[in-house]
Amino acid sequence: MEDNADVRVPVLVVGGSLVGLSTSLFLSRHGVRHLLVEKHSGTSPHPRGRGINARTMELYRTAGAEHAIRRAASVLEGIQGILQARSLTDTADHNWLIKSIDPSGALARFSPTQWCLCSQNNIEPVLAEQSRAQGADIRFGNELMSFDQDPTGVNAVVKDRTTGQHITVRADFLIAADGPRSPVREQLRIPQTGNGELFHNVSVTFRSERLVKVLGDLRFIVCYLMRPGADGALLPVDNDTQWVFHAPWHPDQGETLEDFTDERCVDQIREAVGVPDLDVEIGGKAPWHAAERVAERYASGRVFLAGDAAHEMSPTGAFGSNTGIQDAHNLAWKIAAVLDGSAGIELLDTYQAERLPVARATSERASARSAEHSHPGYAPPPTMGGGPGSGVLTTAMAYCYPQGAFVGGTPGRPVIPETLQSMGDTGTRAPHMWLTRGSERISTLDLYERSFVLLSGSGTPWRAAAEQVARELRVRLEAYTIGSAPGADLVPAGGAPWTEVHRLAADGAVLVRPDGFVAWRAEGAVADPAAALREVLSTVLRRA
Repeated sequence: MEDNADVRVPVLVVGGSLVGLSTSLFLSRHGVRHLLVEKHSGTSPHPRGRGINARTMELYRTAGAEHAIRRAASVLEGIQGILQARSLTDTADHNWLIKSIDPSGALARFSPTQWCLCSQNNIEPVLAEQSRAQGADIRFGNELMSFDQDPTGVNAVVKDRTTGQHITVRADFLIAADGPRSPVREQLRIPQTGNGELFHNVSVTFRSERLVKVLGDLRFIVCYLMRPGADGALLPVDNDTQWVFHAPWHPDQGETLEDFTDERCVDQIREAVGVPDLDVEIGGKAPWHAAERVAERYASGRVFLAGDAAHEMSPTGAFGSNTGIQDAHNLAWKIAAVLDGSAGIELLDTYQAERLPVARATSERASARSAEHSHPGYAPPPTMGGGPGSGVLTTAMAYCYPQGAFVGGTPGRPVIPETLQSMGDTGTRAPHMWLTRGSERISTLDLYERSFVLLSGSGTPWRAAAEQVARELRVRLEAYTIGSAPGADLVPAGGAPWTEVHRLAADGAVLVRPDGFVAWRAEGAVADPAAALREVLSTVLRRA
């Protein structure tokens, strides 16, 4: 099959939902040719997960997709807050669990962008369009039927579900973003750990013209309606006439999906909202399951898991999809580096080393968040502890890698710290600061996407050393000098000096990976900058 495959690509991506399409976008940005196959006929028609945190928006920003995503999200622009209430009509018992995602405005000090509320049915077409515009081969209605691998690649059989035609695909690597029931993970027999199933819901889309009048000036991302016997979660789709109601479902008590008739759903929505004659027109119903499971391994040979195939999380906090998108971003640059010959294949081992601890810590945080919010349908075990723990922004923005593709770091530090901070330590996301490049205002984070970046001060030998090492090792490495002196590439646009932000001496330097994580820090001058950089890059990229 290797010699006679119908299609030969460096990467085969299986699954064309949010994480799979993000994988395609990130691979495209690195110039990696790939084929994405998705068994469904198109993008999601259902307004599922919607919260895109600031870290993920940073990734979409550098990938050139932020503006298009925000246009698609315009119907929900400005909506914030998580409300808990017995009904919408009795304002006396309204309890804001979160009034604002960033009430103190702290995020603006840490990021050039903000979180975004965009339903999955709106963002997925944007991602597909952005990827295809850069040459991605995305095929909906095509299903992976089988695969096997050998030391040099993966062989797969894909079926066109419209024509019934089968094709063979030969790829260097396969990325499985095929959901929580991942057939790829099952074939690889990769076990999962965690608390398992947490609760079950039926997501009911409905139309109501009067509901927005009931709300008046009230706006929220989600409202947990806690009326006994009619509890559920209400979410706006367009904040006008389209809505979603998540009704608790108890299959362990013998409840079936057939029990959720239109009549029952209408009655439950009216009762939960507190308006007995509310106009409710049921559109569709989709079951979903909240679970806490993390794969014990993220890879087997040349096959990698990403998104729900690697980890399932409770929806509270929107951690699951964001963690999956960040999986894809971490893996894309590493595969690109291996394919272009600048890295050894052992670099791909760091994907699991870095992302698996983050998934475990984040999934535990998501479950705790559901317990804190008393999510309808969730009865947490009495053994669950931990208290409030880290907030949403800290969990989303400040996680670190205990080990991986970097030199240095702090062994034993928590994967998710207690407070939001961005100190630029090795193995953490590089800090944001505003700069000017000519007449352009940019963030430091805008520099990090397709290459390693070395930042240093004007008048130091670091830039010349970086240019030398990039030629010798044939590595994508860009070097910039920062300062207000004439000739500096980048000029700080107010605020603290760049050395203070990065905690470096004036003659120090910081090396940042293509994914925006710090690979190495020289806190001051070194005797031979070129030799130091050569050794660091060879170590990070696992070059022989």
